[in-house]
Amino acid sequence: MKISAAFPPVPETPDHIVLAEALGYETAWVYDTPALQLDCWMTLALAAVRTNSIRLGPGVLIPSLRHPMVTASAIATLVGLVGAERVVIGAGTGFTGRRAMGQRPLSWKTFPSMVADVQALLRGEIVEIDGAPTQMLHGTGQATARPIDVPWILGVNGPRGLAAAEEMACGVFTSRPRPDANYGNIDDVILLGFGTVMDPDETFDSPRVIETAGPGVAVAYHAFLEQHDARLDSLPNGESFVELATAIEPRTRHLALHTGHLTTMNDIDRQIVTGDSMHVAPLTVHGSDLPDRIGQLAEQGITEIAFQPMGDIERELRAFAAAANGG
Repeated sequence: MKISAAFPPVPETPDHIVLAEALGYETAWVYDTPALQLDCWMTLALAAVRTNSIRLGPGVLIPSLRHPMVTASAIATLVGLVGAERVVIGAGTGFTGRRAMGQRPLSWKTFPSMVADVQALLRGEIVEIDGAPTQMLHGTGQATARPIDVPWILGVNGPRGLAAAEEMACGVFTSRPRPDANYGNIDDVILLGFGTVMDPDETFDSPRVIETAGPGVAVAYHAFLEQHDARLDSLPNGESFVELATAIEPRTRHLALHTGHLTTMNDIDRQIVTGDSMHVAPLTVHGSDLPDRIGQLAEQGITEIAFQPMGDIERELRAFAAAANGG
């Protein structure tokens, strides 16, 4: 099992990536959520010039937010800074990146071709975009020479996405793996994991635990509501959450729901997230229990955990790394 870290890009994120490298994390994934946090590519570049070994990549980029050439150029820039062996590219349909702006996620009918256009540009091919032939024309010394070959990971939660990842020979990035998901044909299966390593005297009801893991718990409520997922009914206070969310005027509901998304709990979250709902964050465990939890995830087909630290970021990075290594 590989242990990595995921970050919403804020001013301190490059510092946190430097620490993650020192602690032995495999990859630093940076969210592409411009309505909520800073630019992922600028954050990755700042981290690139301060690190030596940790892999870097967007986790996950949303193709519709930028012209394919802009995305290809950004990838080439990152590869030029650290080398292709340290770059991995996650791409997704936009649960957060688009939902936070009131837009539906991209369709799996069109999303694969958007990824394929960027991949083709990186190979140096001519791609028709907006009705015109388009190619990376960077000359010698202006960018890494094509082809630029980096691994791709697709954000997946349902069967259509999993099928697309298999067809495109990509790994998958998931935050809510379905019980019936079959990852047998996928080499890289990355879990975006939320939670906190609890101190020996802490419980699910402890204020620090709720405050730290709460944003990761709340995102499940947000996702299930917006995806009309029946699993919302099984969550503690799920009915109350629906009442609070649907009481908001539909045109601006996404603004209220996504405020604080994956960083802090908003006013609605604080009314529904309790100790009873901490089980939604699979990495909320005592340190001595984390290796067993990692083993359970491995049995489900997970090959890498991308742990997102919340609250006291440095404390969370250190505690998770120590516990994952049996310390």
